[in-house]
Amino acid sequence: MILISKTYWGGAPFHFRRKPRDAQVESLVLRAADFREFRALYWTPRARPRPRTAVVVMHPRVDFTHHYCIPRLVDAGFGVLAANTRNPNNDVDTVHEEIVLDVAAAVAFVRNHRGVERVVLFGNSGGGSLMALYQAQASQPPADRIASAPCGAPTRLATADMPPADGLVFVACHRGQGHVLAQCIDPAVVDEENPLATDPALDMYDPANGFRPPPQWCEYDDTFVARYRAAQLDRVRRLDARARALIAGAADARAAVGAAGDLPDAARRRLERRAAFEPVMVVYRTMANLHYVDRHLDPSDRDYGSLLSERPDLMNYQRLGFARVVTPRAWLSTWSALSSNADLVRNIARIREPTLLAFAGRDREIYPRTDAEPIAAAAGADDQTVLRFPGARHYFEPAEPGARDAPDVDALMDAVVPWIRERFSA
Repeated sequence: MILISKTYWGGAPFHFRRKPRDAQVESLVLRAADFREFRALYWTPRARPRPRTAVVVMHPRVDFTHHYCIPRLVDAGFGVLAANTRNPNNDVDTVHEEIVLDVAAAVAFVRNHRGVERVVLFGNSGGGSLMALYQAQASQPPADRIASAPCGAPTRLATADMPPADGLVFVACHRGQGHVLAQCIDPAVVDEENPLATDPALDMYDPANGFRPPPQWCEYDDTFVARYRAAQLDRVRRLDARARALIAGAADARAAVGAAGDLPDAARRRLERRAAFEPVMVVYRTMANLHYVDRHLDPSDRDYGSLLSERPDLMNYQRLGFARVVTPRAWLSTWSALSSNADLVRNIARIREPTLLAFAGRDREIYPRTDAEPIAAAAGADDQTVLRFPGARHYFEPAEPGARDAPDVDALMDAVVPWIRERFSA
Protein backbone atom coordinates (compact mmCIF):
# COMPACT_ATOMS: atom_id res chain seq x y z
CA MET A 1 0.00 0.00 0.00
CA ILE A 2 1.31 3.45 -0.94
CA LEU A 3 0.68 5.79 1.97
CA ILE A 4 2.40 8.93 0.66
CA SER A 5 -0.06 11.37 -0.89
CA LYS A 6 -0.27 11.42 -4.67
CA THR A 7 0.62 15.11 -4.37
CA TYR A 8 4.24 13.96 -4.23
CA TRP A 9 4.15 11.25 -6.90
CA GLY A 10 5.23 13.61 -9.68
CA GLY A 11 8.03 15.24 -7.66
CA ALA A 12 8.10 18.11 -5.22
CA PRO A 13 4.82 20.03 -5.71
CA PHE A 14 6.44 23.38 -4.86
CA HIS A 15 8.94 23.22 -7.77
CA PHE A 16 8.31 25.29 -10.87
CA ARG A 17 7.19 23.45 -14.00
CA ARG A 18 8.98 25.75 -16.43
CA LYS A 19 12.06 27.91 -16.11
CA PRO A 20 11.95 31.70 -16.34
CA ARG A 21 11.83 32.73 -20.00
CA ASP A 22 15.15 34.55 -20.22
CA ALA A 23 17.01 34.39 -16.94
CA GLN A 24 20.45 33.97 -15.52
CA VAL A 25 21.09 32.19 -12.26
CA GLU A 26 23.98 32.64 -9.85
CA SER A 27 24.96 29.88 -7.42
CA LEU A 28 25.92 31.32 -4.04
CA VAL A 29 27.32 30.27 -0.69
CA LEU A 30 26.24 32.83 1.91
CA ARG A 31 27.41 33.19 5.49
CA ALA A 32 25.25 34.13 8.46
CA ALA A 33 26.29 36.24 11.44
CA ASP A 34 27.18 33.11 13.43
CA PHE A 35 29.50 31.98 10.57
CA ARG A 36 27.20 29.20 9.40
CA GLU A 37 27.10 28.82 5.62
CA PHE A 38 24.08 28.07 3.46
CA ARG A 39 23.41 27.86 -0.27
CA ALA A 40 21.21 29.96 -2.51
CA LEU A 41 20.39 30.62 -6.15
CA TYR A 42 19.97 34.22 -7.29
CA TRP A 43 17.66 34.37 -10.31
CA THR A 44 17.63 37.59 -12.37
CA PRO A 45 16.30 38.66 -15.78
CA ARG A 46 19.06 38.50 -18.39
CA ALA A 47 17.96 41.91 -19.68
CA ARG A 48 18.08 43.42 -16.18
CA PRO A 49 20.87 41.66 -14.26
CA ARG A 50 20.79 44.21 -11.41
CA PRO A 51 17.10 44.69 -10.64
CA ARG A 52 16.09 47.27 -8.07
CA THR A 53 13.54 44.99 -6.43
CA ALA A 54 14.20 41.45 -5.26
CA VAL A 55 12.15 38.75 -3.57
CA VAL A 56 13.64 36.39 -0.98
CA VAL A 57 11.98 32.99 -0.70
CA MET A 58 12.96 30.52 2.03
CA HIS A 59 11.54 27.74 4.21
CA PRO A 60 12.92 26.42 7.52
CA ARG A 61 13.92 23.10 5.95
CA VAL A 62 12.42 22.66 2.45
CA ASP A 63 14.54 23.42 -0.61
CA PHE A 64 12.80 26.35 -2.33
CA THR A 65 15.63 27.13 -4.79
CA HIS A 66 13.29 26.16 -7.66
CA HIS A 67 10.07 27.44 -6.12
CA TYR A 68 7.02 27.94 -8.33
CA CYS A 69 7.01 31.70 -7.70
CA ILE A 70 10.37 32.21 -9.43
CA PRO A 71 9.48 32.15 -13.17
CA ARG A 72 6.73 34.76 -13.04
CA LEU A 73 8.69 37.06 -10.72
CA VAL A 74 11.81 36.95 -12.90
CA ASP A 75 9.73 37.37 -16.06
CA ALA A 76 8.29 40.52 -14.45
CA GLY A 77 11.78 41.98 -13.98
CA PHE A 78 12.40 41.16 -10.32
CA GLY A 79 15.36 39.34 -8.83
CA VAL A 80 14.63 36.26 -6.72
CA LEU A 81 17.04 34.99 -4.09
CA ALA A 82 15.85 31.44 -3.44
CA ALA A 83 17.77 30.11 -0.48
CA ASN A 84 17.98 27.10 1.75
CA THR A 85 18.58 27.61 5.41
CA ARG A 86 21.52 25.89 7.08
CA ASN A 87 19.31 22.81 7.48
CA PRO A 88 18.18 21.80 3.98
CA ASN A 89 15.69 18.92 4.00
CA ASN A 90 16.51 18.18 7.63
CA ASP A 91 14.95 19.79 10.67
CA VAL A 92 16.45 17.54 13.35
CA ASP A 93 18.25 20.56 14.80
CA THR A 94 16.33 23.51 13.37
CA VAL A 95 16.39 26.42 15.80
CA HIS A 96 14.43 29.42 14.55
CA GLU A 97 16.51 31.90 16.53
CA GLU A 98 19.44 30.71 14.41
CA ILE A 99 17.87 30.35 10.99
CA VAL A 100 16.52 33.92 11.08
CA LEU A 101 20.21 34.81 10.79
CA ASP A 102 20.15 33.03 7.42
CA VAL A 103 17.24 35.23 6.33
CA ALA A 104 19.20 38.27 7.53
CA ALA A 105 22.23 37.25 5.47
CA ALA A 106 20.05 36.76 2.39
CA VAL A 107 18.42 40.18 2.70
CA ALA A 108 21.75 41.88 3.41
CA PHE A 109 23.36 40.17 0.41
CA VAL A 110 20.90 41.48 -2.17
CA ARG A 111 20.94 44.95 -0.63
CA ASN A 112 24.68 45.30 -0.12
CA HIS A 113 26.16 43.23 -2.92
CA ARG A 114 23.61 43.28 -5.73
CA GLY A 115 22.32 46.84 -5.55
CA VAL A 116 18.75 45.97 -4.62
CA GLU A 117 16.74 48.86 -3.18
CA ARG A 118 13.49 47.10 -2.23
CA VAL A 119 13.21 43.59 -0.73
CA VAL A 120 10.04 41.52 -0.44
CA LEU A 121 9.94 38.37 1.69
CA PHE A 122 7.93 35.48 0.23
CA GLY A 123 6.81 33.01 2.90
CA ASN A 124 5.10 29.87 1.66
CA SER A 125 3.75 27.27 4.09
CA GLY A 126 6.27 27.04 6.97
CA GLY A 127 8.23 29.86 5.35
CA GLY A 128 5.54 32.24 6.59
CA SER A 129 6.27 31.84 10.29
CA LEU A 130 10.02 32.07 9.56
CA MET A 131 9.68 35.30 7.56
CA ALA A 132 7.33 36.84 10.10
CA LEU A 133 9.69 36.06 12.97
CA TYR A 134 12.55 37.61 11.01
CA GLN A 135 10.66 40.79 10.13
CA ALA A 136 9.29 41.22 13.65
CA GLN A 137 12.79 40.93 15.09
CA ALA A 138 14.49 43.00 12.38
CA SER A 139 12.06 45.85 13.03
CA GLN A 140 12.98 45.99 16.73
CA PRO A 141 15.90 47.95 18.19
CA PRO A 142 18.74 45.43 18.60
CA ALA A 143 18.55 45.58 22.39
CA ASP A 144 14.87 44.58 22.28
CA ARG A 145 15.32 41.46 20.14
CA ILE A 146 15.01 37.95 21.54
CA ALA A 147 17.97 37.47 23.86
CA SER A 148 17.61 33.74 24.53
CA ALA A 149 16.21 30.83 22.56
CA PRO A 150 13.61 28.67 24.34
CA CYS A 151 16.40 26.25 25.28
CA GLY A 152 18.07 29.04 27.26
CA ALA A 153 21.02 29.58 24.92
CA PRO A 154 21.86 33.20 24.07
CA THR A 155 21.04 34.40 20.56
CA ARG A 156 23.09 36.66 18.27
CA LEU A 157 20.11 38.78 17.28
CA ALA A 158 21.23 41.87 19.17
CA THR A 159 24.52 42.06 17.28
CA ALA A 160 23.48 40.75 13.85
CA ASP A 161 22.84 42.97 10.84
CA MET A 162 19.11 42.42 10.26
CA PRO A 163 17.82 44.83 7.61
CA PRO A 164 14.02 44.81 7.54
CA ALA A 165 12.24 43.94 4.31
CA ASP A 166 9.97 46.42 2.56
CA GLY A 167 7.01 44.08 2.09
CA LEU A 168 5.88 40.53 2.78
CA VAL A 169 3.88 37.92 0.88
CA PHE A 170 2.43 35.00 2.83
CA VAL A 171 1.04 32.10 0.79
CA ALA A 172 -0.77 29.10 2.33
CA CYS A 173 0.88 29.77 5.67
CA HIS A 174 0.03 28.10 8.94
CA ARG A 175 0.36 29.68 12.37
CA GLY A 176 3.74 28.06 12.97
CA GLN A 177 5.17 24.56 13.03
CA GLY A 178 4.43 24.28 16.73
CA HIS A 179 0.76 25.02 16.12
CA VAL A 180 0.65 22.49 13.28
CA LEU A 181 2.04 19.83 15.59
CA ALA A 182 -0.28 20.75 18.44
CA GLN A 183 -3.17 19.98 16.08
CA CYS A 184 -1.79 16.71 14.70
CA ILE A 185 0.13 15.11 17.58
CA ASP A 186 -1.56 11.94 18.76
CA PRO A 187 -2.74 12.34 22.39
CA ALA A 188 -3.51 8.62 22.66
CA VAL A 189 0.20 7.85 23.08
CA VAL A 190 0.61 6.81 26.70
CA ASP A 191 4.33 5.98 26.69
CA GLU A 192 6.90 7.85 24.58
CA GLU A 193 9.13 4.78 24.71
CA ASN A 194 6.37 2.43 23.55
CA PRO A 195 4.68 4.12 20.58
CA LEU A 196 2.17 1.30 20.03
CA ALA A 197 0.71 1.69 23.50
CA THR A 198 -2.60 3.56 23.18
CA ASP A 199 -5.33 5.05 25.32
CA PRO A 200 -8.45 3.90 23.41
CA ALA A 201 -10.53 6.73 24.85
CA LEU A 202 -8.29 9.26 23.05
CA ASP A 203 -7.76 7.36 19.79
CA MET A 204 -9.32 9.38 16.94
CA TYR A 205 -8.87 6.38 14.65
CA ASP A 206 -10.99 4.11 16.86
CA PRO A 207 -14.55 3.55 15.55
CA ALA A 208 -15.78 3.75 19.13
CA ASN A 209 -14.88 7.46 19.07
CA GLY A 210 -16.50 8.20 15.70
CA PHE A 211 -13.91 7.09 13.13
CA ARG A 212 -15.23 5.65 9.89
CA PRO A 213 -13.39 3.61 7.21
CA PRO A 214 -11.43 5.87 4.81
CA PRO A 215 -12.26 7.82 2.78
CA GLN A 216 -15.58 8.33 4.55
CA TRP A 217 -15.75 11.61 6.42
CA CYS A 218 -16.26 11.40 10.18
CA GLU A 219 -18.08 13.61 12.65
CA TYR A 220 -16.67 13.66 16.17
CA ASP A 221 -18.87 14.94 18.95
CA ASP A 222 -17.98 18.11 20.83
CA THR A 223 -17.16 16.32 24.08
CA PHE A 224 -14.58 14.09 22.41
CA VAL A 225 -13.10 17.02 20.49
CA ALA A 226 -12.63 19.04 23.69
CA ARG A 227 -10.97 16.12 25.50
CA TYR A 228 -8.82 15.36 22.47
CA ARG A 229 -7.51 18.90 22.00
CA ALA A 230 -6.76 19.27 25.73
CA ALA A 231 -4.91 15.96 25.73
CA GLN A 232 -2.85 17.05 22.72
CA LEU A 233 -1.59 20.11 24.61
CA ASP A 234 -0.91 17.91 27.64
CA ARG A 235 1.37 15.75 25.50
CA VAL A 236 3.15 18.85 24.19
CA ARG A 237 3.69 19.97 27.81
CA ARG A 238 5.17 16.58 28.70
CA LEU A 239 7.51 16.73 25.72
CA ASP A 240 8.50 20.29 26.66
CA ALA A 241 9.35 19.07 30.15
CA ARG A 242 11.34 16.18 28.72
CA ALA A 243 13.27 18.53 26.42
CA ARG A 244 14.07 20.91 29.25
CA ALA A 245 15.20 18.04 31.47
CA LEU A 246 17.57 16.77 28.79
CA ILE A 247 18.98 20.27 28.29
CA ALA A 248 19.42 20.72 32.05
CA GLY A 249 21.14 17.34 32.33
CA ALA A 250 23.62 18.29 29.63
CA ALA A 251 24.33 21.62 31.33
CA ASP A 252 24.91 19.86 34.66
CA ALA A 253 27.35 17.47 33.01
CA ARG A 254 29.33 20.33 31.46
CA ALA A 255 29.43 22.09 34.81
CA ALA A 256 30.69 18.91 36.47
CA VAL A 257 33.57 18.69 34.01
CA GLY A 258 34.53 22.27 34.77
CA ALA A 259 34.36 21.72 38.51
CA ALA A 260 36.19 18.41 38.55
CA GLY A 261 39.63 18.39 40.10
CA ASP A 262 42.12 15.61 39.69
CA LEU A 263 40.32 12.45 38.66
CA PRO A 264 41.47 9.04 37.54
CA ASP A 265 41.57 8.81 33.75
CA ALA A 266 38.60 6.45 33.54
CA ALA A 267 36.42 8.67 35.72
CA ARG A 268 37.35 11.78 33.69
CA ARG A 269 36.56 10.01 30.42
CA ARG A 270 33.12 9.05 31.69
CA LEU A 271 32.45 12.60 32.80
CA GLU A 272 33.64 14.11 29.52
CA ARG A 273 31.58 11.68 27.47
CA ARG A 274 28.50 12.54 29.48
CA ALA A 275 29.17 16.24 28.91
CA ALA A 276 29.67 15.70 25.16
CA PHE A 277 26.53 13.59 24.76
CA GLU A 278 23.83 15.19 22.56
CA PRO A 279 20.46 13.49 23.03
CA VAL A 280 17.70 13.41 20.44
CA MET A 281 13.99 12.97 20.97
CA VAL A 282 11.93 10.57 18.88
CA VAL A 283 8.34 11.79 18.71
CA TYR A 284 6.05 9.10 17.34
CA ARG A 285 2.55 9.40 15.92
CA THR A 286 2.17 12.96 14.69
CA MET A 287 -0.46 12.43 11.97
CA ALA A 288 -3.59 12.67 14.06
CA ASN A 289 -5.40 15.92 13.32
CA LEU A 290 -9.16 15.61 13.61
CA HIS A 291 -9.45 17.91 10.57
CA TYR A 292 -7.90 15.23 8.36
CA VAL A 293 -11.04 13.11 8.55
CA ASP A 294 -13.72 15.44 9.95
CA ARG A 295 -14.57 18.34 7.66
CA HIS A 296 -17.44 19.68 9.73
CA LEU A 297 -15.14 20.93 12.52
CA ASP A 298 -13.49 23.48 10.20
CA PRO A 299 -15.42 23.38 6.92
CA SER A 300 -13.67 23.78 3.57
CA ASP A 301 -13.58 22.10 0.16
CA ARG A 302 -10.45 20.12 1.01
CA ASP A 303 -10.04 16.46 0.12
CA TYR A 304 -9.88 13.70 2.71
CA GLY A 305 -6.58 13.19 4.52
CA SER A 306 -3.48 15.28 5.04
CA LEU A 307 -0.92 16.95 2.84
CA LEU A 308 1.32 13.89 3.32
CA SER A 309 -1.18 11.07 3.03
CA GLU A 310 -4.70 10.02 2.06
CA ARG A 311 -4.44 7.43 4.86
CA PRO A 312 -3.42 9.37 7.95
CA ASP A 313 -4.74 6.56 10.14
CA LEU A 314 -1.84 4.41 8.90
CA MET A 315 0.67 7.16 8.09
CA ASN A 316 0.47 8.02 11.79
CA TYR A 317 2.67 4.97 12.42
CA GLN A 318 5.23 5.61 9.67
CA ARG A 319 8.75 6.99 10.00
CA LEU A 320 7.89 10.00 7.84
CA GLY A 321 6.04 12.67 9.76
CA PHE A 322 6.34 16.02 11.47
CA ALA A 323 8.97 16.34 14.23
CA ARG A 324 9.78 12.65 14.15
CA VAL A 325 13.41 13.08 15.30
CA VAL A 326 14.48 16.34 16.96
CA THR A 327 17.05 17.66 19.37
CA PRO A 328 15.57 19.05 22.59
CA ARG A 329 16.46 22.61 21.57
CA ALA A 330 14.83 22.18 18.15
CA TRP A 331 11.69 20.78 19.76
CA LEU A 332 11.33 23.88 21.95
CA SER A 333 12.22 26.39 19.25
CA THR A 334 10.35 24.92 16.29
CA TRP A 335 7.81 22.25 17.22
CA SER A 336 6.39 23.28 20.59
CA ALA A 337 3.27 25.44 20.37
CA LEU A 338 3.91 26.38 24.00
CA SER A 339 7.55 27.47 23.66
CA SER A 340 8.30 28.45 20.05
CA ASN A 341 8.81 32.10 19.08
CA ALA A 342 7.92 31.27 15.47
CA ASP A 343 4.24 32.09 15.94
CA LEU A 344 2.82 33.77 12.83
CA VAL A 345 -0.20 35.28 14.59
CA ARG A 346 1.95 36.89 17.26
CA ASN A 347 4.63 38.12 14.87
CA ILE A 348 2.44 39.36 12.01
CA ALA A 349 0.75 41.70 14.48
CA ARG A 350 4.11 43.50 14.86
CA ILE A 351 4.67 43.95 11.12
CA ARG A 352 3.79 47.34 9.65
CA GLU A 353 5.14 46.89 6.10
CA PRO A 354 2.71 46.13 3.22
CA THR A 355 1.45 42.57 3.58
CA LEU A 356 -0.28 40.20 1.18
CA LEU A 357 -1.96 37.04 2.47
CA ALA A 358 -3.11 34.29 0.10
CA PHE A 359 -4.98 31.15 1.18
CA ALA A 360 -5.93 28.03 -0.76
CA GLY A 361 -9.52 26.83 -0.41
CA ARG A 362 -8.72 23.11 -0.76
CA ASP A 363 -5.67 23.13 1.50
CA ARG A 364 -5.38 19.95 3.60
CA GLU A 365 -3.09 21.50 6.23
CA ILE A 366 -4.18 25.15 6.51
CA TYR A 367 -7.78 25.57 7.64
CA PRO A 368 -10.12 28.59 7.52
CA ARG A 369 -11.05 28.96 11.18
CA THR A 370 -7.91 27.43 12.65
CA ASP A 371 -5.35 29.30 10.55
CA ALA A 372 -6.54 31.73 7.87
CA GLU A 373 -8.98 33.79 9.90
CA PRO A 374 -6.74 34.29 12.98
CA ILE A 375 -3.74 35.16 10.80
CA ALA A 376 -5.68 37.68 8.72
CA ALA A 377 -7.28 39.21 11.81
CA ALA A 378 -3.89 39.63 13.50
CA ALA A 379 -2.09 41.30 10.56
CA GLY A 380 -0.82 44.69 11.73
CA ALA A 381 -0.08 46.46 8.45
CA ASP A 382 -2.30 49.31 7.31
CA ASP A 383 -1.65 48.19 3.73
CA GLN A 384 -2.82 44.60 3.73
CA THR A 385 -4.42 42.43 1.08
CA VAL A 386 -6.14 39.11 1.76
CA LEU A 387 -6.81 36.80 -1.19
CA ARG A 388 -8.56 33.45 -1.27
CA PHE A 389 -8.30 30.93 -4.10
CA PRO A 390 -11.23 28.53 -3.63
CA GLY A 391 -10.03 25.71 -5.87
CA ALA A 392 -6.34 25.77 -4.97
CA ARG A 393 -4.42 23.20 -2.96
CA HIS A 394 -1.61 23.80 -0.48
CA TYR A 395 1.17 24.34 -3.03
CA PHE A 396 -1.27 25.53 -5.69
CA GLU A 397 -0.29 22.32 -7.46
CA PRO A 398 -2.45 20.69 -10.16
CA ALA A 399 -4.78 17.87 -9.19
CA GLU A 400 -2.92 15.25 -11.21
CA PRO A 401 0.70 14.38 -10.40
CA GLY A 402 3.18 15.29 -13.10
CA ALA A 403 0.91 17.77 -14.90
CA ARG A 404 2.88 20.31 -16.91
CA ASP A 405 0.59 23.25 -16.17
CA ALA A 406 -0.41 24.67 -12.80
CA PRO A 407 -3.36 27.05 -13.38
CA ASP A 408 -3.66 27.89 -9.69
CA VAL A 409 -0.02 29.00 -9.59
CA ASP A 410 -0.73 31.27 -12.55
CA ALA A 411 -3.80 32.69 -10.82
CA LEU A 412 -1.79 33.32 -7.66
CA MET A 413 1.07 35.02 -9.50
CA ASP A 414 -1.42 37.07 -11.53
CA ALA A 415 -2.20 38.71 -8.19
CA VAL A 416 1.25 38.69 -6.55
CA VAL A 417 3.21 40.24 -9.43
CA PRO A 418 1.10 43.42 -9.79
CA TRP A 419 0.88 43.74 -6.01
CA ILE A 420 4.67 43.88 -5.79
CA ARG A 421 5.02 46.05 -8.88
CA GLU A 422 2.53 48.66 -7.65
CA ARG A 423 4.35 49.07 -4.34
CA PHE A 424 8.01 48.46 -5.01
CA SER A 425 8.89 49.06 -8.65
CA ALA A 426 10.64 52.33 -9.39
